[in-house]
Amino acid sequence: MTHSFNQRLRQICLEKNSRLCIGLDIDPEKMPENSDKTLNGMESFAKTVIDATIDICPVYKPNLAFFERFGSNGLAVLERLVKYIDNRSIVIADAKRGDIGNTARQYAKAFFDGMGCDAVTVAPYMGRDSIEPFCENEHNGVFVLGLTSNKGAHDFQYKQSNGSTLYEDVVKLVVELNENDNMGLVVGATKPEQMQEIREKSNGLSWLIPGIGAQGGDLNTSITAGNMNGIGIVNVSRGILYPKAGTIESIRKSAEDYTKQIQEIL
Repeated sequence: MTHSFNQRLRQICLEKNSRLCIGLDIDPEKMPENSDKTLNGMESFAKTVIDATIDICPVYKPNLAFFERFGSNGLAVLERLVKYIDNRSIVIADAKRGDIGNTARQYAKAFFDGMGCDAVTVAPYMGRDSIEPFCENEHNGVFVLGLTSNKGAHDFQYKQSNGSTLYEDVVKLVVELNENDNMGLVVGATKPEQMQEIREKSNGLSWLIPGIGAQGGDLNTSITAGNMNGIGIVNVSRGILYPKAGTIESIRKSAEDYTKQIQEIL
């Protein structure tokens, strides 16, 4: 029986023979023209996407912003979606939280106990004590922002101090914190030149790789580097949720296409 988060992640990825993560960034403005743009419509659309892809998708990643914008009613939708997935796939809450220890502990309770998510994304800017409360339970996963896919990553993440960059210091810290085999890194697919270097330093950590699809990240490099030591899952959001045809059949086909490409690279 597997217990740690990284073991659970590896098992479900092997069972479904995929490393695909679908970002549930449900935006009413991007849903098909004739869709119900209310919260009920958003929930129905998300469940339809899940139904159409869950046999080939090991991981879903709802971004909190797309639910929090509607207040408590939006968060209630997110909770129902987690229950709907019902452990058939891993759920990563893309929340990017990071605060002092006591506050971080409350965030951990919110996402793991309150909402029932399997993992959460965490921002490391405030240091070790802002991350530790999330990783105390080996069953729960923590993906720490390492080197992100956005242009603003250059503002801080590449800064040098004592011979290493800030993102390298983050990688080192996450490796140290991985005592329960439940830690991972967020490594942007738009940073292929740094991926090999991070792979060598990340000591088998799981990776969450955003930036594929709309942001133009390289799938081949992401899958290859991300899965040499640990499990590297690639996140696709808009590229699957909102295909030009705007039908559930086209959503399914897009997910199948990414899955096939991933399997060929693996």
